[in-house]
Amino acid sequence: MKMPSVFCWLFFLTSCRIAGAQVNKQPQPDIKVTFVNIINKLPLVLDSAKYINCFKETFTISRLNYYISNVSLQTTGKKTIPELNSYHLINEEDTASKSFSFFISPNQYTSLSFLIGVDSLKNVSGAQTGALDPLNGMFWTWNTGYIMFKMEGNSPSSSVVNNKIEYHIGGFSGANNVLRKVHLNLNDTFFIHQEKITEIIIKVDLDKIWNAQHDLKIMKTPVCTTPGVLAAGIADNYSKAFEIIKIIHQ
Repeated sequence: MKMPSVFCWLFFLTSCRIAGAQVNKQPQPDIKVTFVNIINKLPLVLDSAKYINCFKETFTISRLNYYISNVSLQTTGKKTIPELNSYHLINEEDTASKSFSFFISPNQYTSLSFLIGVDSLKNVSGAQTGALDPLNGMFWTWNTGYIMFKMEGNSPSSSVVNNKIEYHIGGFSGANNVLRKVHLNLNDTFFIHQEKITEIIIKVDLDKIWNAQHDLKIMKTPVCTTPGVLAAGIADNYSKAFEIIKIIHQ
């Protein structure tokens, strides 16, 4: 029997390695969205940094969490392309949580949209996992649902025990609905390419919480932890905080 040549064996092994590499190669996400929380024109620092709001009230922030969901991009042809299973909990204490990536079809895109909060369906769908797990401390009960936005801290202007400030904003139905849709233009239309990442960096200007649409003075309202008119007004304010500051094509 004629033995195969060394060349044939080398060709066979090389072909197997190439095929294996192609099988094992993981496709790269096309879009990365990053949130940068800003206050007093500087990146937020929990616990230690002291800030002053537009009403000259001094405060610190010890916790900041909020939900971003139902993310989608809009094409030049006015078609909306959604992210699948789109629920993200932004947690200032967890740097990794402030960015997320997903796949989207190659196309020309003009804008980005998302909800601040968790849509009504998920609020009444029972126990969830991942970002929606109640163990994350962002869920009340089945009838009041998720806390869409949570900010805690302290201020000398607060008359509450330990001078705390506490804004737990929730409510998903009727007049108490605090879900807010944010639509951000991308300024220049850009094309999403396969196997290339486009990062969209969004500034979240927390100074907007105090007076973007309604006045929120710590001295008068240091705490809001139930759905209602006040919570809806605070949601109006922070919905104005989001702005695209940079798009990076990698």
